[in-house]
Amino acid sequence: MKYIFNLLLLGVFFASSSFAKTKVSVETVVNTSFKNVSAVEPKSLILSPNQFKEVRNRAKAAIKTKVYRYYDIVSAGKSIGKAVLITRKVRSKKATVLYAFDKKGTLRFSEIMAFGEPPEFVPSKIWMSQLQEQKPTAKLTVGKDIPTISGSTLSASSITEGARVARAIYEIVLKSK
Repeated sequence: MKYIFNLLLLGVFFASSSFAKTKVSVETVVNTSFKNVSAVEPKSLILSPNQFKEVRNRAKAAIKTKVYRYYDIVSAGKSIGKAVLITRKVRSKKATVLYAFDKKGTLRFSEIMAFGEPPEFVPSKIWMSQLQEQKPTAKLTVGKDIPTISGSTLSASSITEGARVARAIYEIVLKSK
């Protein structure tokens, strides 16, 4: 009986460790989308109560935290963009996505850094590429200007809402930094 229990426990461990996790670094992802990057500087941000309300209203999404990690993307001593890490719940597990903006506010890319749900719910690279080069005026609404993913609607919604939250943080707080 003990043997069966241990075998079952080992199976659960391997199944849970097989969920999608990436081993790519923030620096690697940034260097593929920005030219001549000399540094990717990690920073922390705590939204004030007013900033929190403004981000929530502009993003038209529920947010639960005021604390965010962002990165200043530097080339030749000048900031050429910002990248914001957003963690959101998909179903019962969380997904962390890195969203990067150039100085004009264009969403240059989004990259899944960690995904706790089963791998079949991970959006494809083709779907994720729809978020690349999105202008600051793009609405980023699933089902309207961003297509849904059959069988992964919650993933698509979570990642798209995260993009709106990241854009709001960029516009309200980071653009002037």
